[in-house]
Amino acid sequence: MPTSDLLHPDFETLADGEVRALQDRLWAVQWDYVSDRSAMYRRMLPASIGRPVTLDGLQDLPLTDKEDLRAGQEAAYPFGDYVACAEESIVRLHRTSGTTGRALNLANSRQDCDRIATIGGRAMHASGLRSADRVVHCLNYCMWTGGVTDHMTLEAAGATVVPFGVGNTRQLLQTIRDLKITAISCTPSYPALLEKLLRDEGGPAPRDLGLRLGLFGGEAGLDNAAFRATMEETWGFGVRNANYGLSEVLSTLGSQCEATTDLHFHGSDYLFAEILDAAGNRLPIREGTVGELVCTHIEKECQPLIRYRTRDVVTVTGTGRCACGRTSWRFRVSGRTDDMFNVRGINVFPSAVRKAVSSQPTLSSGHFRIRLVGPGPYDRIQLRVEAAEGLPETAWPTAAAELEKAVREQAGATASVTMIPHDSLPRTAGKTDWIERVAS
Repeated sequence: MPTSDLLHPDFETLADGEVRALQDRLWAVQWDYVSDRSAMYRRMLPASIGRPVTLDGLQDLPLTDKEDLRAGQEAAYPFGDYVACAEESIVRLHRTSGTTGRALNLANSRQDCDRIATIGGRAMHASGLRSADRVVHCLNYCMWTGGVTDHMTLEAAGATVVPFGVGNTRQLLQTIRDLKITAISCTPSYPALLEKLLRDEGGPAPRDLGLRLGLFGGEAGLDNAAFRATMEETWGFGVRNANYGLSEVLSTLGSQCEATTDLHFHGSDYLFAEILDAAGNRLPIREGTVGELVCTHIEKECQPLIRYRTRDVVTVTGTGRCACGRTSWRFRVSGRTDDMFNVRGINVFPSAVRKAVSSQPTLSSGHFRIRLVGPGPYDRIQLRVEAAEGLPETAWPTAAAELEKAVREQAGATASVTMIPHDSLPRTAGKTDWIERVAS
């Protein structure tokens, strides 16, 4: 790709040494800011406060995880004691989904919002979105970052954005036709619902809608070559994993370009990335490296993080210049360090499901199994739940409905509950595996 076609050629084509020099300059300022303004890190890093810490020296500091953020938020609600800016500087608030306990509140300043949008726009442009496109955005515009924040990244790429949101599928299909939409931003599982409606109502074939680009995120599954090929054949559009990220770190830090199905790491002027082995040792970012991605903000105003565990295991697939012209390193997300799974863009933890089931002792014994068929993406939480002792079978349909409601309230995702007899699941003195994985 010619340099003129890149969204930010002044950064996206820099050599590794030039990127690192920029990171060092940004971090020197950021470290002084965080050590002066973040109560959480002043508490966590007492021996380091007041002395210089380089990016190489980060590996001597402890890791931060989501439990640290949750504890800090509970101690200083609603923004947490890791917030580093004045409250008057906060201009946008989001929330995480699929966690146990109270959801995390994510605060951003005007500067934070602008940087997040710029890097996200960089990612969308890499995936093929252009100023001539009209893109319909079909993610939830509630409090999750996938709505408003991803909308801003689409605008930052220069496209005309139609903020459709979720639901009203018939109107969406009509909107695509009426406005001659050329791109869609949604979860990878959503096109299947559109296909079904078109088929059931005798509408046009999906590829006849004229979409040229599908920008997907919020769910796994796009690394499945057969799934991708089927979608491209059915719809006639280019399939891109366009917005890999974590709400508390950077909404979009990785996307696929038009030359590879690997993800480019787009956020190196905002984040310093480490890849750690199981023992916590830093590994070199070079082709073939596998480990957990850990991120440090080198330019963040509201809720800066240092050595934050993403829990994502990544495999580095390339460094140096890509065929698209970008020099950012490439990777694939190969797994999680915990049992989290994704349902229609919502991150779900078995512990959240367990809390929901256990909250209904008159309906269930508290024992259950989550059934995951294939690699995903999933459209709901499939559960087998033991009935409470003595609960008559005639009451099972009502119990299932109440448990589905409880799981949705606690975990944030739709559940389908099948009741099974009391004491029918095995007990164990050790750790219970709540998930049954079944090959598709």
